[in-house]
Amino acid sequence: MTDASGQTPVKRPGVLGRLRSWFLTGLLVTAPVLLTVYITWAAIELIDGQVASILPGFNQLVFASIPGAGLIIGLILITVIGAVAAGFLGRWIIKLGESILNRMPVVRTIYGASKQILETVISTQSDAFRDAVLVEYPRRGLWVIGFVTGGTRGEVAEQIDIEMVNVFIPTTPNPTSGFLLFCPRDEIIYLEMSVEDAVKLVVSGGIVHPPENGNGKGSKAKKGAAKEKKAAPKAAPKARAAGRTRAKTPATRRPAKKTSAKKTSAKKGATG
Repeated sequence: MTDASGQTPVKRPGVLGRLRSWFLTGLLVTAPVLLTVYITWAAIELIDGQVASILPGFNQLVFASIPGAGLIIGLILITVIGAVAAGFLGRWIIKLGESILNRMPVVRTIYGASKQILETVISTQSDAFRDAVLVEYPRRGLWVIGFVTGGTRGEVAEQIDIEMVNVFIPTTPNPTSGFLLFCPRDEIIYLEMSVEDAVKLVVSGGIVHPPENGNGKGSKAKKGAAKEKKAAPKAAPKARAAGRTRAKTPATRRPAKKTSAKKTSAKKGATG
């Protein structure tokens, strides 16, 4: 139905429609904040309880009732243990403790696996979970997001002639569980998105999409371009010097042509 001007009038939402829109807007604003506060508070209470159960006499302290006191004390203790472990005495104690743990049948397996995983994840020189990739799985035409955890080594690499990489495929909505694939390097697609954006995409089940510009290899490409720009001015003086030498060579030849022209004209005048 159109009005006198020939335009269709815009239908305004009713009272229930406005209330529904306001409720959804408020839910989108408050839900992430409340969820973040709840998870943070639960984590602090959990750590405080663990520290109180480990340290004797913690509940008798004056500041024990303050939320986060156990977290601060735990961080201080971990820092002190790290400082002691960096010394000679600390290294000797760690070796002694590891030798005792390695003699226990079940404990040595748990300790060795957990230590290797933590060293791989925490180490600053490790390339674990640095790249998000696309893997064609479980059949042709279907793709999943994975994370490169390093190159394939050891007996697995010896049994396969082509170059392989280790790819961890997480599950939705729990990315801590998944499975390991040994994929040919030339059959995976490296994504420009960062690992954090890829994890958000997996956890949300495809609802939360990363920005289109990406934060992974795009930033690496920008850094590479910046390095090329910095290296370009160094080559510029050489090019300028080469251009000057080229410009000097024809300049030295031109005066010779002019003198020869003057001599020929002088000879013609003398004969005339």
